[in-house]
Amino acid sequence: MALIALTEENFEKTVTENVVVIMDFWAEWCGPCRQYGPIYERVSETIPGIVFAKINTDEQQGLAAQFQIRSIPTTVVMKEQIIVFQQEGLLFREKLAEIVKKAQALDMETVRKKIAEQETAAAQ
Repeated sequence: MALIALTEENFEKTVTENVVVIMDFWAEWCGPCRQYGPIYERVSETIPGIVFAKINTDEQQGLAAQFQIRSIPTTVVMKEQIIVFQQEGLLFREKLAEIVKKAQALDMETVRKKIAEQETAAAQ
């Protein structure tokens, strides 16, 4: 699937209409981002049916703040509108592909139960 530019305008629609969304937070002036871009694009071409999005942090500061982006590049994986992975720094092709495949296989019922348990424990 082709890379898409994710913006505040298309974010909600993109994450609600797709089970898994992979996001690369980046900026044009960022050297490591320029290294990571081709890796990210190659992986996007090898895994069909997954949305790979790029978010320019200079242009989409609201999204960067929403995800508490402090360093770029940062990769975020959402499944069923829940963040299941977030990591700063450059990822190698094999590692990124592995993360995406694990996200695809993730049992979200178990994830939701763990989140509920953590929220209950935090409230006590």
